[in-house]
Formats: sequence, C-alpha cells, structure tokens
Amino acid sequence: MKDRQNRLNQSAVIKAVGGGFWKVHRVAKLVAGLGAIALGTSAMAANPTAKQALGLKPVQPGVQYAIVAADEVEQCQVVDVSEEGAKGWLVIGPDGNRLRRFLDTNNDQRIDRWSYFQYGVEVYRDVDSNYDEKADRYCWMGSQGIRVGIDTDQNGKIDRWERISAEEVSAEVVGALAANDSSRFMRLLITADELKRLGLGKEHAEKVAQSVQQARTGFAGLASGAGKLQPNAKWLQFAAPSPGVIPAGEGGATSDVIVYENVIAMLEEQGQSKELLVGTMVRVNDTWKLIGLPAVGNGEQLANASAGMFFSASAASLPTPSGAADGLQEAVEQLEELDQKMATAPAAQKAELHAERAKLVASLVRQSANEQDRESWTRQLVDTLSVAIQSGEYPGGLKQLQAVAKQIDADGRPTMAAYAQYQAIQSEYATRPAAEENFAEGQKWLTDTLTAFVKQYPKSQYAAQAMMQLALNKEFQGSEKDAVALYRQVATGFPNIDAGRKAKGAIYRMESVGRQVELAGTTIDGKSFKLSALRGRPVVLHYWATWCDQCLHDVKLLDRLKARYKNAGLTIIGVNVDSNRADAQAYLKANPVPWPQLYAEGGLEGSPLSQAFGVQTLPNMLLIDAKGVLVGHGIRASALDGAIDGATRK
Repeated sequence: MKDRQNRLNQSAVIKAVGGGFWKVHRVAKLVAGLGAIALGTSAMAANPTAKQALGLKPVQPGVQYAIVAADEVEQCQVVDVSEEGAKGWLVIGPDGNRLRRFLDTNNDQRIDRWSYFQYGVEVYRDVDSNYDEKADRYCWMGSQGIRVGIDTDQNGKIDRWERISAEEVSAEVVGALAANDSSRFMRLLITADELKRLGLGKEHAEKVAQSVQQARTGFAGLASGAGKLQPNAKWLQFAAPSPGVIPAGEGGATSDVIVYENVIAMLEEQGQSKELLVGTMVRVNDTWKLIGLPAVGNGEQLANASAGMFFSASAASLPTPSGAADGLQEAVEQLEELDQKMATAPAAQKAELHAERAKLVASLVRQSANEQDRESWTRQLVDTLSVAIQSGEYPGGLKQLQAVAKQIDADGRPTMAAYAQYQAIQSEYATRPAAEENFAEGQKWLTDTLTAFVKQYPKSQYAAQAMMQLALNKEFQGSEKDAVALYRQVATGFPNIDAGRKAKGAIYRMESVGRQVELAGTTIDGKSFKLSALRGRPVVLHYWATWCDQCLHDVKLLDRLKARYKNAGLTIIGVNVDSNRADAQAYLKANPVPWPQLYAEGGLEGSPLSQAFGVQTLPNMLLIDAKGVLVGHGIRASALDGAIDGATRK
C-alpha cells in the first residue's frame, strides 16, 4: 500500500513539472516504476509543489534523510537551480536547509539524478547513469557512508557494490541475516575473478576459494538456524583489530593484500545486545569482500570460532584436544589426494573410492572445532554421497545417505536434516528404473514423497524447492491450475529466496497468456533491453545455456525461422543463464549468433531473467506476438514453426 501511495505521489509530481529554466517544455510523465521527472511542453507548466516534490522517496530502503512535518510542508520552497551545466529543482526547508534536489545532467530535459539531504547535507542519490529513464546507481554519502551500489538490470535491486567500506559490509551482513536474503549476502562475497586478480599465493587462494564456496552453500542454513536474526535486528557498531597486509612475495602473493581479521558486528535484537563474527575481509579496489560464513553467539562462543584466515589461524587458537588439529589437517590432505586419484581412476574402482571419500568427510564432521565447521563438513558429506549416487558410480551410497539424514534429524538439526533428506529423495529418484512402463510409477512415488517431505519440513527452503518441483510436474501434466496453486504457496511463503522469486515469475508467465508481458534487462555486451520496445514485431525468447546441448541445437532452427518469417519481422532474443558470464562470452565469440543476448548473474536458479518468467528447465522458449501479447510458453522446437505461423496470421 505504501509503495502504491509513493507511486501516486510521484505521478502527481511528474504531471505538474515544468520549470522556468527551459524555453521549450514537454508534458511530464511517469517512467515505469521509477518516478522519473520529465519536463513538459505546456507553457503553463510550473514547478512541482513542495508537497509533490517531497512525496518522492529513495529507491533503496533504509535511507535516513530529512522528513518534513506535515504542518511545515507549505513553508518549503521549490526553486530552479543550475549547477555545473545541470539544471533542475531544489527543495528548501523553512530553516533554509536543502531537502531535495532533482537534476537533468545531460540536457535531455529528463531528470536523471534524485538527491536527498539531511541537515542540509546530501546523504543519498539515485542516478540514471545511462539516461534510459531508470536508476542504475545508488549512492550513499555524507553521514550515511560511502556505498555505491550498481543495478545492472535496473530492477531496483543492487547487483554488486562498486564501493563499500568494511564497516558497511558488516552492517550488510546483519541486514542479510535479518531479512534471510541470500542475494544480499552473496554480493558481499569475493568472486572468482576478484580472487584471481587479488594476487594471493596458490595456498591462500585455494583456502579462500573453499571458504567462499562453503559460505555460499551454508548461508541458508545459518540464516534459518544458528544465525537467524529477527527482522528488526539493528546493526550498531563495527569492531576489529587493526588491518594487516600480506606483502607481495609472501607465500607467492603477487601484490600487497590488505586484510581485516576477526571482524565483529555489534547488533541489537529485541532489546538485547548481540555479537556477530563477520570473520575475515579483504580489500578489493574500493570494496571490502567477505571470504567466509559469519558466526553468531556470545563472547565465549565467538572466541572459540575466531581463528583467522591469514594471521591467526593456528591450532592453538582453537578449543580442540591435543593432536586434533593435526588429525584434521591430515584428513584434509588425504581428501585432496583422494580427489586427484578419483579423477583418473577406472570405473571399476570408483565405488570403493567414493566410499573412502565419504568415510574421510565423516571423520572431518566429527573433528569439527565449532558448529560452523560441523555444518560445512556435514553438507559436504551429503553432497559427496548424493553426487556419487546420482553419477551411478556408488550404488551402495543411497542407504548410507538415508542413514546420515536420519541421524542428523535425530541430533535435532532440522535445517541440515531437511537438506540431507531432500538430497536423499533426489538421489533415490535418479536411481529408479527409467523404462517407459516405470515412468508413471516413478512420478507417483516422487509426488507422494515430496508431498510428505513438505509436510515434515514446511518452513524449510528445501520444502520450497520440493513444491517448485511438484508445480513443474503439474505443468508438464497440463494441470496449470494446480501448478499455479503450488507456485503461489512458494511465492507467498518464501518471498525472499530464489525459489519464491521464481515462483512469482512462473505465476506471471502462466497467467499472462493472452496478455501483454514485459521483460527488462541488459545484453551481454552491456546494452539496455526492454521487450516492449519491440512492439510491432513477433518475438521468440530463447532461454539457453552452453551446457544445454538441445539449446545449442535449437539455435540453428531459430536462425532458419528468422529467415522464413523475415517479412513478418520475427525477432529472436537469446536469454543466457550460464552461471559464468565468461562461458557464454567464449561460446558466442566462437559461435556468433545474429541476435541480441541478454545476461544477468545468478545462473538458471538465481538470474533475474530466469526468475522473471519462472523458468526452471532448458531448453525453454516463449512466443510473444506483435502486440506484445504472450502467445505461448514452454514451446517445443518441433511446435515453434506452427506457433509463429499462427501468431503472424492474426
């Protein structure tokens, strides 16, 4: 309701705008969802009123800026302003302090910078840096910090940080845990490319890469388990020893690496003080990046977990019995040797090696010095078994995985138990006979088992994944009403995780047949894209990835259809969902495709482009007619020609 009212306020401002500093005015309008201010053609147009201008709000939540009391709004002034070639409006409060400033910085008669002030000092601005009427940069300044967030797909959510301090990273971690927002946490972790450019030696780089991977897989369990924070949890303070440096040449480092160890975030939750061990951070250009999973607890618990990554990760700093650290290191080294042996072993030896690997990881679970390590190694044990089972190389692993899941549940660890049980279900399904006569039986087993799983763990994120799988099965069966009902459960029950966002997109896709649809994003070469800009031409959206052989085969068909329906203006738009942008770029360089390719980080599960229409499987194609109306979705390659023919004959 608040968002709707804000949009109404923005619309009111925009309809009233004009300004005496342009000789030619144009009718103002609201630009999709942003509240962009344009200048109108009406000679009678005037500056917005103070009430209208003060109705606009920052795109990002949580900004602390001046709010004018209702009885003082009429005392505020809106004046024309010209600053360093930029023109716009300035809102001044009764005390003479600046409150808001809206500027056109490129003289195209459209506002592209929205500034907010506190005590007369600018503390935040939304910026449309490519002048396409959508904000893509969010900047905190003054007393509000130094953050600069980049919104590559211009959907109002930050995709990466261009600049962020260590203090602000610690606050973002608290915010991510309080909101159970995995995307917010993931953008704080160092990326593979950043790690490579950081210049660490091989040993340190491998250690960091492993820690980051464990953080990626472990956040969901932390946020809903030991690290769960209430939505009203408030970050208070950053605390850490002085930063240190790993000098160039040390351990193979190619450049100086600036590091914070044992960072603590002080927070308040329901009136109680709490501490969060954020851990180790490294400086990457103008940002600070996490390299591990946080830990929550009291002072003693955090002290037990505070072994540093670079400077203080000694066995003496951990509360382990004598010799335990040596045993842990030995097991890790054995695991590395085993993985090398596994890569070249003949098929006949794989089952024995998988069994040995599972035994080693289980020993690491038992030797874990703290709950965080225990969770990480337990997850790796589950993953070790499920991958081995589903590869067909370790048939005996299923009973072992089921036993592990049962034991975890008995230990009172519901989050990890749900993960283990879900992987056991997927592994068992993968080993069931694939013959056609067994298919219906297998589907019934899967449906019944997943349904029971959801009832057992209704609040688990894996319950959301199970419901997504059930909904997809309903789609394949043609039971769209049942599919939408399941998607709606996920969308409403898990709105802040990938499954919830994808479920919302699936509902939009399924309920939009016969209606106009929209998709906005950025091409892989950095150009803005909007589906509605192609009105007047039929469009095929082709979701694909380099690992999907059928998708690559479909490109040839799409090329032929593009030529066949040239007179109808058929346009093909590729939507790549590779997890690694470089994979898509390398493929397209070697195999040029003559149509635009959209890309966003996140892969099939997390990409905003796949979530927009709830795409779960590949290949996947959607057909939109010349009016922008969705004609069909999930169209098979064999049916695409007929679908296009029907759409172009209307």
